Amino acid sequence: MTADGPLIFLAAGEPSGDQLGGALMRGLSALTGGAARFAGIGGEAMQSAGLDSVFPMDELSLMGAAELIPHLPHLIGRIKLTLDLIRDLRPAALVTIDAPAFCLRVGRRVGGLGFPRIHYVAPQVWAWRPGRARELRRAFDRLLALLPFEPPFFSAHGIDCRFVGHPVIESGAGHGDGSAFRRRHAIAAEAPVLCVLPGSRHGEVGRLLPIFAETAARLAARVPGLVAVLPTMPAVAERVAASAAGWPLPAIVLRDTAEKFDAFAAADGALAASGTVALELALSRTPSVIAYRLNPVSAFAARRLIRVSHVALPNIIAGRTVMPELLQQDCRPDRLVPALESLLRDPAVRQAQREAAAAVAVELGEGGEAPSRRAAAAVLEAIEAWRGGAGAPRVASA
Repeated sequence: MTADGPLIFLAAGEPSGDQLGGALMRGLSALTGGAARFAGIGGEAMQSAGLDSVFPMDELSLMGAAELIPHLPHLIGRIKLTLDLIRDLRPAALVTIDAPAFCLRVGRRVGGLGFPRIHYVAPQVWAWRPGRARELRRAFDRLLALLPFEPPFFSAHGIDCRFVGHPVIESGAGHGDGSAFRRRHAIAAEAPVLCVLPGSRHGEVGRLLPIFAETAARLAARVPGLVAVLPTMPAVAERVAASAAGWPLPAIVLRDTAEKFDAFAAADGALAASGTVALELALSRTPSVIAYRLNPVSAFAARRLIRVSHVALPNIIAGRTVMPELLQQDCRPDRLVPALESLLRDPAVRQAQREAAAAVAVELGEGGEAPSRRAAAAVLEAIEAWRGGAGAPRVASA
């Protein structure tokens, strides 16, 4: 590294990418003894880690959205500004984070300038658009993957891809205090507890909450003393609370995320919408059933495009059913109730799922170096490869 440290240009276009970027910047600072310098686009997390964002990250939130067309001239201007700045700065590396609609446009246009183009969060093209790997190869020199099976897929397409671990490892999901949660909410130690997670977006909550409510009501008639806990997000908390107020069992609504992992640790089982929460539940060792229902048009498109046999990431990672999945026409109370009742009543069923979840957690990187630090090391390694005259990183699967 030079005496004043490498200048790394980072670009994130959405809140999840901003969180990843902030953690990555802290990892880069730690590994360079505070010498790394930063420029680019980010939100609050990246700014708190030392980034002076070129323009507000929120301006990129429409990339790929239906509302894009009216804002297209402004977004084109922002892309041009970003490209001009990268060309002027000639950073040691470009790191784009998630938001592929924006990042692909930037990555394609700055090739050949003498620095590696690194994309953090390998797009899940293996699930639905494998042909898109060609676009990634033209836009980026290295991908940083969150999932352990991704590097072999991308290597087969001629793309250097390094597994760095999933950020859920650093979320605290595996460190909840279930006993403290039960004490705070006056839940008896022997009472069965079910976490109910109908999603964080209005559309999925609208589709799933009535199904989950009926499922909880039927379970309450079959599992004496059942208590429901509904960890939710501020955007949908009122809607969830209004539903839960009419449930025929005690229902505790958590209106922010502060107690979520304690609730997971306190639970005997969970009913959850498909998404990142499945990984959080796996790390928490909370036996779970995953359920989801798309609208008919989206479901038709998904059936034609999706190329994986499971939708829940713990199941994809394990290559088998760790958490039962009840999707589309199977996402209904008469199917959900028996699956959940077996979790709540049978300790052997819960233990088997916990053991399988523990293996998934190890695959995700639990017990190893923090994913943000591994990502930082992969960025610095790519910089050294270019400075050593090797050019683009060689294809590797580790």
